[in-house]
Amino acid sequence: MKRLLAIAGAVAAAMSLTPMHEAKAEGSLTLCWAAWDPANALVELSKDFTAESGVQMKFEFVPWTSYADRFLNELNSKGKLCDLIIGDSQWIGGAAENGHYVKLNDFFEKEHISMDDFLPATVVGYSEWPKNTPNYWALPAMGDVVGWTYRKDWFSRPELQQEFKAKYGWDLDAPKTYDQLKQIGEFFQGRKIDGKTVYGASIYTERGSEGITMGVTNVLYDWGFEYQNPDKPYDMKGFVNSPDAVAGLEFYKSLYKCCTPPGASNVYMGESADAFKSGQVAMHMNFAFTWPGLYKDENVGGDKIGFFANPAEKKHFAQLGGQGISVVAYSDHKDDAFKYIKWFVKPEVQAKWWKLGGFSCAKSVLNDPGFTKSAPYAQTFLDSMSIVKDFWAEPSYAQLLQAMQKRVHDYVVADKGTAQEALDSLLKDWTEVFEDNGKI
Repeated sequence: MKRLLAIAGAVAAAMSLTPMHEAKAEGSLTLCWAAWDPANALVELSKDFTAESGVQMKFEFVPWTSYADRFLNELNSKGKLCDLIIGDSQWIGGAAENGHYVKLNDFFEKEHISMDDFLPATVVGYSEWPKNTPNYWALPAMGDVVGWTYRKDWFSRPELQQEFKAKYGWDLDAPKTYDQLKQIGEFFQGRKIDGKTVYGASIYTERGSEGITMGVTNVLYDWGFEYQNPDKPYDMKGFVNSPDAVAGLEFYKSLYKCCTPPGASNVYMGESADAFKSGQVAMHMNFAFTWPGLYKDENVGGDKIGFFANPAEKKHFAQLGGQGISVVAYSDHKDDAFKYIKWFVKPEVQAKWWKLGGFSCAKSVLNDPGFTKSAPYAQTFLDSMSIVKDFWAEPSYAQLLQAMQKRVHDYVVADKGTAQEALDSLLKDWTEVFEDNGKI
């Protein structure tokens, strides 16, 4: 899913890039994706494909700041740069309906590739359009989900444990509910740790792309927010702006007000990770792809870091991230692109993908008895991927996203109006989008 901002330190030191207008030789493929650490792992992994098939791989990796604009423009212009693309989960509806991706059902049937071999939530999130129908436009490639890290070394200090237990009546540990998370945030807010003032939590607040939406949804889902009536598509009144949804939005604002560092009004992945790495916060919200790097960080990683899945309230969900890999309809190298997907789906390749730093969605990896011990964050990733929920994947998702960004940021960060007014306005915005598209 979904990243439109650069992540500090995530861009590869060296990547093999295909010049924009270079004609590709026979027996070569260009794979398009974002420039970040998992892309480095895929370059390494793909060397095995070349050794096995003889097909040379080239890569067009674009920073997150330009990722959506660059590749959506490429698709909309029917360009031939990308033979394979790892596109955001939110692109799937538009890419399917506009003919940008090759439908993979016949290929899957021919090669005996079963979507039952992948975590169900990733099939729905990355592959299907329309959702919950057996129409596949991508293979799940990079699992991702919003979760949390915390300063395990701070939590384990006896004097802090004693003080916390006396104040709140439960043992200071990774929170299971949002009420517990807020109590921890309040406990650490403004506290001195090793002579430095620290704060409770870093959460997403960014306005310009998708940040605050990717943050607030984790809370809204748990309070009972729904995008639409489960029994009547695009019937949103009383679901988007329900009393439970209003309460969830109010809670997110209260968390922002009580427990975040000063100047945290425009935070997304990079800023949130930086707040944690710099020792500013006791907890931080971020996508799972950041966890390997944080665990390796010499200042906050190793024994100092802990991981936990998104907390629960009335319900229990987490915002889905991640992407699927698709064959571009305008490619002149579709046969080799299909070879790559046939190779990528192999259990041994998926196992190596996880080992190198990719986040496999394959059951052969995730259900392996040794998986949860394979990395300090493996259990949290597995737990988190079992509770995912995603934003709209409609062809008009960009308009839907822009509306939510504005309404939520105006209320949470800019202190404009009430939560009820924000969600009522969002309902109106979304209704207009779907009316314009002839959906309602």
